[in-house]
Amino acid sequence: VVQLVEPGGGSVQAGGSLKLSCTASGFTFDGSDMGWFRQAQGKECEMVSSIRTNGSTYYEDSVKGRFTISQDNAKKTVNLQMNNLKPEDTAVYHCALAPADLDGIKRLGVMHTFCKWGQGTQVTVSS
Repeated sequence: VVQLVEPGGGSVQAGGSLKLSCTASGFTFDGSDMGWFRQAQGKECEMVSSIRTNGSTYYEDSVKGRFTISQDNAKKTVNLQMNNLKPEDTAVYHCALAPADLDGIKRLGVMHTFCKWGQGTQVTVSS
């Protein structure tokens, strides 16, 4: 059974930092591309960041320079360090296997499925 557990959310003021961690089980973690996704209230699910098995990373434009994704294969965790948080970062964050073709996923209209993995963790940034 695939399980993704994401503790680490919380409430911070704008400019603050949080670190999210996701612990995975039930699949070959070190052979998998992993991503962090978020869904703000009333908005669509979006991929915030991903890390490939070759180490390459992706960041959504609004978080570039502020968020850093990392992966620890020994611990089967994928982390998201979030610095200089902004109120618009407020959302429920989920980790999941990252899609190989993000644009294809968007064209198919199934992006929302990535925000259904795990229980998610709430991040609230106040101004």
